[in-house]
Amino acid sequence: MRDHLVSSDVYALLKKVPEGKVITYGDLAKALGHPRAARAIGKIMNANPDPIVVPCHRVVTSDGGIGGYAYGTKVKKDILAGEGLSFEGERIKDFENRRAVLKKN
Repeated sequence: MRDHLVSSDVYALLKKVPEGKVITYGDLAKALGHPRAARAIGKIMNANPDPIVVPCHRVVTSDGGIGGYAYGTKVKKDILAGEGLSFEGERIKDFENRRAVLKKN
């Protein structure tokens, strides 16, 4: 069994986050069996070659903050709002209820 993160695994899992839901970097790391790899998840998201297919805009910080995005946080916030999310400042309103729970197959 592999003991390191593979970007294709991260992207495959992220594709399962439904529209209107978000997931944290840490949640992705835990779901992939690497609970301490949130920063590595961030680096993988930063290198996402196809943000239309792999919805990295749905990855947010552990406190419900927007986090970064290759096209800027305003674009990320606009995309998330278009998917039905609302905000209190730079944080997702009702964050815990908007959080997706995923498991690696």
